[in-house]
Formats: sequence, C-alpha cells, structure tokens
Amino acid sequence: MENKEAQKLIDKILKNLDKTGINTEGLVENLKTLRGYALEAQIPLVVKVLRLTYEHIEANESFLIPILDDEPIEEDGDVVSGDNDPVESLKYLISLLKNLNNKGNIADLKEYRDLLNDF
Repeated sequence: MENKEAQKLIDKILKNLDKTGINTEGLVENLKTLRGYALEAQIPLVVKVLRLTYEHIEANESFLIPILDDEPIEEDGDVVSGDNDPVESLKYLISLLKNLNNKGNIADLKEYRDLLNDF
C-alpha cells in the first residue's frame, strides 16, 4: 500500500510481532485500522485478506496458517510444510502488503486468502 500512514502501521505491526509475538488485542485493532486504509485505497484483495486474518486470529488466538512454500519439500512421498511458526507466517503475510505492485506478492496474498477461507 502506498499510503504513508499504512506503511508506518505495517512497520509497527511487524515490530510488535518481533517483540511480543501474536498479542491478539493490539494486533487485531492494528489489522482493522490497516484494513481501513485498504478500503480507502479500494484494494479489495487486501481488504478481504485483512478481515479474514483478524477474524482467524480472534477465533484461534493465533495464526494457524503455515508460511507459504515456494517449493514444497517431499519426504518419503509426503509433502512436508517448511515453517509452521505462526509469527513468521503472519509477518510474511503482513510484509506482502508493503509492495502490491509485485505480482508475486499478489499471488501469495490470493493463496493466503484461499487458505484462510478454507480453514
């Protein structure tokens, strides 16, 4: 998102995740505020992903969607997910919002949207 206040809020969320992990109270409020910026900028994908994200966090007290893998690892014929750390996965999701001109970021946001919808 190009809004300077939104960029500052993204940075704040990422710093807070590093410091305190998934602290649901402040995090959910920040995600709702960030969603407001996405509404103003008329970015429907980001609006949807942020709503699904904070609803997921409220319901589960964590972020249970694993970080996206570029290439899944196979062990003995089974696909093994890489990093299941909720904080790292959420940090990756939030960092995707910093550059919405990147087609890879948009593709990953769509994948997160689908995973959150299916959860």
